[in-house]
Formats: sequence, structure tokens, C-alpha cells
Amino acid sequence: MAVGGFAADGPPAVAGIDGKITVSVVITCIVAASCGLIFGYDIGISGGVTTMAPFLNKFFPEVLRKGGPPKNIYCVYDSQVLTAFTSSLYIAGLAASLVASRLAKTIGRRNVMLLGGCTFFAGSAINGGAVNVAMLILGRILLGFGVGFTNQSAPIYLSEIAPPKWRGAFSTGFQFFIGIGVVASNCINYATAKHSWGWRLSLGLAIVPATIMTIGTLFISDSPTSLVGRNKVDQARKSLVKIRGKDDIEAELALLIKASEVARALNEEPFVTIFQRQYRPQLLIGALAVPFFQQLTGINIIAFYAPVLFQSVGFGNDSALIAAIILGLVNLGSILVSTYMVDRHGRRFLFIQGGIQMVICLVGVAIVLGVTTGTDGNGHISKSYAILVLVLMCLYAAGFGWSWGPLSWLIPSEIFPMKIRPTGQSMGLAVNFATTFVLSQTFLTMLCHFKFATFLFYSGWILVMTIFVTLFLPETKGIPLDQVYTVWAKHWYWRRFVEGSPKVDADENE
Repeated sequence: MAVGGFAADGPPAVAGIDGKITVSVVITCIVAASCGLIFGYDIGISGGVTTMAPFLNKFFPEVLRKGGPPKNIYCVYDSQVLTAFTSSLYIAGLAASLVASRLAKTIGRRNVMLLGGCTFFAGSAINGGAVNVAMLILGRILLGFGVGFTNQSAPIYLSEIAPPKWRGAFSTGFQFFIGIGVVASNCINYATAKHSWGWRLSLGLAIVPATIMTIGTLFISDSPTSLVGRNKVDQARKSLVKIRGKDDIEAELALLIKASEVARALNEEPFVTIFQRQYRPQLLIGALAVPFFQQLTGINIIAFYAPVLFQSVGFGNDSALIAAIILGLVNLGSILVSTYMVDRHGRRFLFIQGGIQMVICLVGVAIVLGVTTGTDGNGHISKSYAILVLVLMCLYAAGFGWSWGPLSWLIPSEIFPMKIRPTGQSMGLAVNFATTFVLSQTFLTMLCHFKFATFLFYSGWILVMTIFVTLFLPETKGIPLDQVYTVWAKHWYWRRFVEGSPKVDADENE
């Protein structure tokens, strides 16, 4: 999580808005960012239990039957029912994310996070006690609703609570807690893998991160923006005084009230408003391109199936789980790098540098696997080459950890104007979940048929998205939320959509 020394001076804030860091804002942002725990835990746990023989024997015995020699190393885990166990969560998450924007408007962002934590708790309990595939899928669906609610509300909450000058550093906290969840779940998988009931413990312990974030959320207030939007101005004033650490917050409160009044006066359906021409840049970048591209980095797919993947390329079961833990720790450390650099060097620099690094590493993995296992996947990969694959994957995870990981949550949460911010976040999350569902449902089949070329597929997409960022994403470092709209008018391409629009200043002036 960010502290004072982790960000550099940005542009001056709006008059009357103090960008200093207070104890209250740090604690509040840590609690909100902890919503990432449940998402991270699920990402790590689902891949680990699918390598446990007792779990496979009970629910997916056909996978075990394919495990004996001779075998194509890429096709051992190619099972549509097995991938449905992982990917079913994301269909539920997609639906929940679309509902969450309307819920947030009615009950507030904090209460949506609470609802997500409770739903995730219920899904964890069902999965831990599952006796058939139907119970597993039901539990995953409830987990999906929980993740959908929290992933929609927490990033917006963070962007609204954090001081403008430090918004990037604070917002990376969400991805940092996702990383903690991944590492914790991988460690639990390693500890429980040797026991016949280990998979139950791994799945059931998801109630722990759900309990942590739910209890924590009970002790924070809603964001001032959300409170003003629900006509709770006195509560919003108290919230601002607490998080800003001073009594003189009237200037900031006035901006929030003005933006809320403008939105009410227009009385437009946000899911219609977001398609207006003047919001084309935010729609294409924040709701479509960034969430879509994040999944096409391949990181979640590799995180889901890291133990499976490492087992396929020559690691034993225990070694594969250890390799997955190493991968998670590298990703976690790299998020701290992003926390330090995002407000110093900006979003674009990290996107471009991380993208180039990921392309090189995935091409390297493809070359190593192609040379050692052959085009048919029947060759044997030596221990030294398997370690080389692990090193390349760690460098790839590091590149993601300081670029597309945290920034894919930050960018959508900061570029939308207040009146369509929840809608934009919901649409972006829905795109993210839909893409994740398709990729997670097809990854093991793709690995079986494309073999090492699977990694070339993802590297090609990362190259495309790096070029896209270079050409079309303006820098938003240090700019207050109420002034982010100015970057579009200065951009070589997007200015044609916002210039001459009489409502831009009023709509965006928060």
C-alpha cells in the first residue's frame, strides 16, 4: 500500500483540495483495497486444486485417466468440465458487475462491497462442502457474484477517496491485495496437497479473506462522491473532514455537489449517456480496450493454471506448486514497484515498458518449449530448461505486475466523469469477465492444440495493446478527477470527439 514517499509531485490540485496523506485515508484505502483478497485467493486456489489427485478423482476422473504415459504434455488437463469449474465464476461475475452500478447508486459503494463479501463467503462454504460437480458450480457462481460486486465498487471507491496527487499509488493497492490473495492461496495449496481432504480445506478457507474484507468494510464510511450522489451531504462533509484531515473541505464538497446536480438535471440513463460522442474516448479506452486487453496478456489464465502448466512442462506436483508460489511472489513484488513509480513516471511509461518485457518473455517461453518438446509436444523437457521457463514466466509476471495489473484497475476508475463512473466501471468489468470466461474455458484446449504457439498468441496481443497505448492513451498522472477530461481535448486523436461539445465542462467539472 502506498505511503508518503511512494509518489512524486504532480500537477497542482484544484484550489481548496488538499492532497496530503492522512492516517484515515491510508486505513480507509487499505480496507477498500483488501477487497482484492477474495479475487486473488480464487485465482490461485482454483488452479491448485485442479492438480490434486483426490479432487480430480472425485469430480473429474477422466483427467486422471489421461495422466498415464504415453502422453502429449500439453493435453493432459484438456477437459471442458474441468475448465467449466474455473470459468463459471466469470459468467456470474459479468452479471453481477452490470447490476452493481445500479446497486451502488441506490445503496452506495461501501454497501456493494459488503454484499460482495457476504456472497463470496456463502460460495466458499458451499465449495468446501461440495459432494458433486453441481455444488462446485453453484459455489463458483456465488463466488462470481461476490467478485463482481467488489471488483466493480472497490477501484472506484479508491479513486474517489485518494488525494489526486497520490491516486495512482493508492489505487495499486487493489492489485497488491489480489497478489497477496494469489500467494496465500498457492501456499495453502502446497500445504494441503498431500492430504485426501486438502482440496476441501483449500476451497473452504476462502471464507477467511471474505471475512477479513467484510469486517473491515463495516468500519469505513462510503466515499463522499457516493454520499453526495444519494443526497447525504452532511455525511459526505463528515467523510471529507475525516479523510482529508482538516475542516476546510467546502471547496471540494462544492465541486461534488455541483457535479451531482448537473447529473440529476440532465436526468439521462447512464447506459445511454456513455455512448454519446463526447464520451467516446472513455468508452473505448476505459470500458472496452483496457479491460479486454488486460485479459489478453494471458496473466489470469497462467495464474489459474500455473500449477497445471508447470506440471505439464516437467515439474512434479510439489515442484509445480512451489513454482506457482514463486510466480505469485514475483508478481506481488512488482506491484510494489508500480506503487512507487506510477505517480513518478506516469501510466504510459509503465504500460509501454511492461508490455515490451512481457512480449520478449512469452516469445522466449515459446522458443524454449518449441525446441525442447518439438512441434508435437511429445519431447522431454529437461530440468534446466523447465527452470528457464520458470525464470521467463517470472519476468513476464513482473512486467505485468507493474503495468497491466494495477493500471487496468486504475485507468477506468479515473477517466470517467462522475455521472457515468459506476456505469463505465461496470461495463469494463463485464468486458473483463466475458473475456476471462472465454479464455479460461478455451486455454487448456488451446494449449493442447496450439502447444508452444499458445504463448506466441498472447505475445502477439500484448504487442498490439502496447502499440495501442502508445498511440491512444493520454497521461493522467497527478490530475484531479474533476480535470481528467482536459487530457482528451489535448490528444491528437480524441480531441475531435470532445471539441465543441457544450456539455463537456459542465458534465466533467466535479
